[in-house]
Amino acid sequence: MKKKSSALGLVIPGKVRIGGVTFYKRQGQVIGRVSNSMEKRSNTLAQFMQRQRMRHTIALWKMLRFCETMFTERGNAYQNFASLANRLPVVYTEKKLMEQASLLMPGIPVSDGTLPTLQQELGEVEGVPALMTGLSYGEHLFHEKLWLYTAEQKIEGQLPRVRFSMRDVSRSEMTIVDGQLALVGEEFADEMKGWALVRINDNRCSPQTIVTRCTLYQQYTTEEALQVAAKSYGGLTDTPFLAPR
Repeated sequence: MKKKSSALGLVIPGKVRIGGVTFYKRQGQVIGRVSNSMEKRSNTLAQFMQRQRMRHTIALWKMLRFCETMFTERGNAYQNFASLANRLPVVYTEKKLMEQASLLMPGIPVSDGTLPTLQQELGEVEGVPALMTGLSYGEHLFHEKLWLYTAEQKIEGQLPRVRFSMRDVSRSEMTIVDGQLALVGEEFADEMKGWALVRINDNRCSPQTIVTRCTLYQQYTTEEALQVAAKSYGGLTDTPFLAPR
């Protein structure tokens, strides 16, 4: 049964724990005691995977937020980004790398909005590497701009980290291939980079994600990477034979 304390102006349901302090009522008075638990923090496989997923989402956002971005479909830009980035594969990193490591992979979101998604893939135009798009020649919205995001996988010491940049692209830079536009250049052969072209029209944008040839992230998705990372946190509460794919 809930009890009301006029001293604190709180309604206390028998007892309540706030910020490591347990409050309860005894003989009409509210008493607070510091509550310390010596119990080891639960770290099941499911919990560990979710913590690693969220850790990586935050690390990516810390890098992407230095660019101008548009995420317009949630309460704020980070919530919008996180709702999309949390669908990426889980990557496992040791505790010492936890807060800063980020890995380039296909599907990293760089924008979210109401314009149609612009289909993109890496390919070649007459033997030259290219970012192929589904943008038709002559297709143009009034006041529309194109933003090209580039993600580059860096290894800084032992720390893998993704750096993002963004620039405006004009249609005059693009090549017409079978009636559709492509960005052509040797840079699109770089296996440590990824790209996403975003349509911008006033306060609207297309939802886009990174396309890349980079495979470095895959070594952080293995069973071995899971076990090494989990060990750095003191191990798992349960011991799986294989990590879910």
